[in-house]
Amino acid sequence: MGILFKILRVVLVIVLPFFLLIRGSIFIHANYNLGAWVSLAGGATLTALILFIYMTFIYRRFTKKFGDRDNLQRRSLFAIALVGVYCAYGLFFISAGNMKSPALQKEITELHPILRMGISTFILIDKKMIITDASRVPEDYKKMGLKTANKSLHYNQKDGYAYAIDLRTNGRFETRNKMMELYFSVLGFKILRHVGTEDHLHVSLYCHYRPNGR
Repeated sequence: MGILFKILRVVLVIVLPFFLLIRGSIFIHANYNLGAWVSLAGGATLTALILFIYMTFIYRRFTKKFGDRDNLQRRSLFAIALVGVYCAYGLFFISAGNMKSPALQKEITELHPILRMGISTFILIDKKMIITDASRVPEDYKKMGLKTANKSLHYNQKDGYAYAIDLRTNGRFETRNKMMELYFSVLGFKILRHVGTEDHLHVSLYCHYRPNGR
């Protein structure tokens, strides 16, 4: 039991910064409507703070000291730099191998930054995740033989971002699909499983411009 508790504690320590980054950004976005980048910056600030606390704990454990002003400043800057590099990677370097088609590479840049961060972070867990659809226009539904969706969050909204993405579930073990659903649900994204010949997981972020959209 003691070993299990230690393992869970290590997992929590590792997962917490990622959770704060995305869940914190979603909370700020949903409750304060401060804009995509300000909301993401808020989540990044929480993450930098927890990393600073981690580094301070480790420093104190080995040196028995809290550290002087210069030391604290270096820790702060290092934490900010780590979060900044990770965010830049997550926002702009989603692999083409995780996309159904090359055309999706442009669509990904039109996806809301918080949703992009959620996707890129999940890829660290499941490197075989496949994005099947992102940004759309009304004509795309006609091409698929479907009725035009008036409330679709796949459309670019007033801020220029699409708020929904589709992820492949066909041809994957159901346990991996359930893990994917749990991940996005826990972080605060809305999920909807579409089943049938085009089985996929629809993941969306709350949109202030279209509160009832999906």
